[in-house]
Amino acid sequence: MGLLLVAQDETDVGSCDLAVAIHRHHRASIFFFFFANRSNRKQLRLVTMCYSLSIQSSIDFHNRNALKIHGDRAILTSNLPTLRRIPSLPERDRRRKLLLCSGRVVNSLKFTGNTSVDLCGIPRHRLRVSCSDARRTPEETAAELTAQPNFSEFITSERVKVVAMLALALALCNADRVVMSVAIVPLSLSRGWSKSFSGIVQSSFLWGYLISPIAGGTLVDRYGGKVVMAWGVALWSLATFLTPWAADSSLWALLAARAMVGVAEGVALPCMNNMVARWFPPTERSRAVGIAMAGFQLGNVVGLMLSPILMSQGGIYGPFVIFGLSGFLWLLVWLSATSSAPDRHPQITKSELEYIKQKQLLSTRENKRNATGGIPPFGRLLSKMPTWAVIVANSMHSWGFFVILSWMPIYFNSVYHVNLKQAAWFSAVPWSMMAFTGYLAGFWSDLLIRRGTSITLTRKIMQSIGFIGPGIALIGLTTAKQPLVASAWLSLAVGLKSFSHLGFLINLQEIAPEYSGVLHGMCLTAGTLAAIVGTVGAGFFVELLGSFQGFILLTAILYLLSALFYNIYATGERVDFDTTA
Repeated sequence: MGLLLVAQDETDVGSCDLAVAIHRHHRASIFFFFFANRSNRKQLRLVTMCYSLSIQSSIDFHNRNALKIHGDRAILTSNLPTLRRIPSLPERDRRRKLLLCSGRVVNSLKFTGNTSVDLCGIPRHRLRVSCSDARRTPEETAAELTAQPNFSEFITSERVKVVAMLALALALCNADRVVMSVAIVPLSLSRGWSKSFSGIVQSSFLWGYLISPIAGGTLVDRYGGKVVMAWGVALWSLATFLTPWAADSSLWALLAARAMVGVAEGVALPCMNNMVARWFPPTERSRAVGIAMAGFQLGNVVGLMLSPILMSQGGIYGPFVIFGLSGFLWLLVWLSATSSAPDRHPQITKSELEYIKQKQLLSTRENKRNATGGIPPFGRLLSKMPTWAVIVANSMHSWGFFVILSWMPIYFNSVYHVNLKQAAWFSAVPWSMMAFTGYLAGFWSDLLIRRGTSITLTRKIMQSIGFIGPGIALIGLTTAKQPLVASAWLSLAVGLKSFSHLGFLINLQEIAPEYSGVLHGMCLTAGTLAAIVGTVGAGFFVELLGSFQGFILLTAILYLLSALFYNIYATGERVDFDTTA
């Protein structure tokens, strides 16, 4: 989608403000200021129309010295009194409604591909122009352009520091979660638990996880991610620390401790989603989610690989105590170095804050709604099929995630007869792959959008890879005869699964930016129900059929069906949840 932005003269900034608002609301990617005659004033009313505009002919600037080239940017360094009309467009482009209006200042032109630029004009090429106020001087324009972040500026920015802290929190979240997947092996052997009962014990985390996401998402939208995440980490770290003493006390105490971990961890992903939406512009959100989710998956690796080592030194107490204390160390840094939104951060630079504000998706109306703290429109949220697309995708994601996370150590131990350390290692390798491919998927997703691929198509591409790939790989897993081959198939399944984070997960921010927290909570609740069914069902399924193969095939089929449903009903555009159809 593109937007043709026009201005009558240097005092006509209302049209600029209107167009910038449309840009933020619709994520229009093409801006163009055009100068012509005052006689075209009536056409100014059409600026709200958005089109994907390809310039099919050159523009001749009267003042050649006014255009300066800096890399892929062209900056107008002086006001241009006139600008010739663009020659007639080909017949196929006349429907794009090229508007001709007058104005004074063009801020900047940014070319979206490799092309040679003649100072006399611009060759046939798709281009962008950015502007927020037609009255700005060329010096202000140049200063704004130099403030655009390169890679080094991006990686050292405050917003990346925030997402790095989120990644560490999610790593602790998964490490505290996955430690029971390793501890369940000696616990079940020492207490004589069957596989079905072991599944019930592991699902106790999910019963707690079922309670908090919707309430947590609502709290995040109202109070911000910093406070809610701090409380979440504090509670799940305390519950993790106390788990081994609870296990020695009674079965019910163990189940209660694990349920408390689930209750507290239910706010983690809504907090991440909310803070990414507030801290990152749309063109950087895929990378931000990729960084955060890389930490999420590395938590699985750390938890699975360190738990057997720590248990060999300190018994069952070792991993629970170490991971629990690590959460409180993280909390000290989080409270002193982050804020829920960039405008509340004491250390953010003025240029970074302005950059985030200019590109932020949330409109003034959305921010006001969040501030009121009203009850979210659950009925209207559930009345739209794009909502169900992300709910179904999240449900399948949670089913596959928790089945693999909970049962793979037992799977390798019972099917391939490897010891606990080997089983944990074979189970950990796939999550390392997921952390790596997750960041690559985020980079590729952002690149597709910057090159003009629609957000809807980009999300569907990511989701298709993230579900069809694991579905096929799990079918391959059922044929593996050796643990190395099984780990390779599992690595492929889990690695490709990370692409789905750039599908349904980031899609929540796009279809409902003002309700992203509560919508994420709704999705997590549905996903947790699916995870409970999958985790508990796997144990009963294995006892009934005598092997894991049938359940793995069932999971593969569900992946493929979920990919089809998402591709039919998902969208990358903002959905109107505030009016009833």
